[in-house]
Amino acid sequence: MPTYPYETVDVFTERRFGGNQLAVFTDARGMSDAEMQALAAEMNYSETTFVLPPSDPANTARVRIFHRTAEMPFAGHPNVGTACVLAAHGRDRDGLLLFEEMAGLVEVKVTRDGEGRVTGATIAAPQPLSLGLTLPVDAIAACVGLAPEDIVVSRHQPQQASVGVKFVLVEIKSEALARAAPDINAYRRLERANPVLEGRLSLFLYAWDGNNARARMFAPLAGTWEDPATGSASATLAALTLSLGSEEAVAFEITQGVEMGRPSLLHVAARRVDGEIRATVGGGCVPVLRGEATL
Repeated sequence: MPTYPYETVDVFTERRFGGNQLAVFTDARGMSDAEMQALAAEMNYSETTFVLPPSDPANTARVRIFHRTAEMPFAGHPNVGTACVLAAHGRDRDGLLLFEEMAGLVEVKVTRDGEGRVTGATIAAPQPLSLGLTLPVDAIAACVGLAPEDIVVSRHQPQQASVGVKFVLVEIKSEALARAAPDINAYRRLERANPVLEGRLSLFLYAWDGNNARARMFAPLAGTWEDPATGSASATLAALTLSLGSEEAVAFEITQGVEMGRPSLLHVAARRVDGEIRATVGGGCVPVLRGEATL
C-alpha cells in the first residue's frame, strides 16, 4: 500500500500550539481527488494541502488546498505554511516560491533567521480586489448571534469580497467581537435566500483597535465552526480598506484566534497597481509534527 509523508505547521504564530494548524502532504503524486478530500477530512484542520509537480517548470509546485468538505481555489495560511515546509526542504529559489493554484499563480517570499531557519512567509494574493453582493444587517447579525446594532455600517454594509476566494466582511463594534457565536440555522436561511452565494458563506468579523484590527471568522456550512487565522480574508480586508479611502497603500496588523486559545498575528498590506487593488498577507510559521498516511 502506498504511503504519503506529511508535515504539520502552526501558521501566523511564532510559537507551537498557536495560530492556524496546517497539514502539508509534500508529495501527493498518485493520490486521487477523493483520497485528498478524505485525508483533509481526517486531518480535521481548517485546510490541508497536497503538493504536486508544476505544469510549468519555472514554478515551484502545483498546490491543491482542501478544507473538510471541498477544494479551495486559494487560501492564506495554507500558502504560508506550505511555502515554509517546502523552503525548509530547499525548494525555494532565493527565498521565492511560485505555486500554481485554481485561483491563479501565488507568489510567496519566505523569511529566515540568522541561522538560516525558515521563520515565516508573505504571500501575494493571486487576484485583485473584486466585490460581490451586500447582505442585510439583520440576517448577518442573526448568523453570529449579535444584535443588528452591533454591526457597523458607517463605512460599508456586510460586503462579499475576494482576492482569490470569497468572504463576507462585516465590521462590528469592538465590545461585540467576543460575544459572537455562529447560528448554523441562520446561516442556512441566509444561504438559501441568496443562491448567488453558491453554498459558500464565510463571515469575517472585524473591529478596529486603533490602527490595527481584531477579527474572527465563522464558516460552519463548510465545516469550520471558527478559524483561528484566515489569511485570505485578512488580505481581502486590507484591499477593501484601501478601496474605501484615497490612499495609495495601507498596511496594518490583524489579531485573530484569541477567543479560541490560538492567538494569531497577520501582517497585511494593499496597494493600488494599474487601477487595481492588490494585497499581501504574511506571518510566522512553526513546525509541529511529521508522519505518513497509508492509503
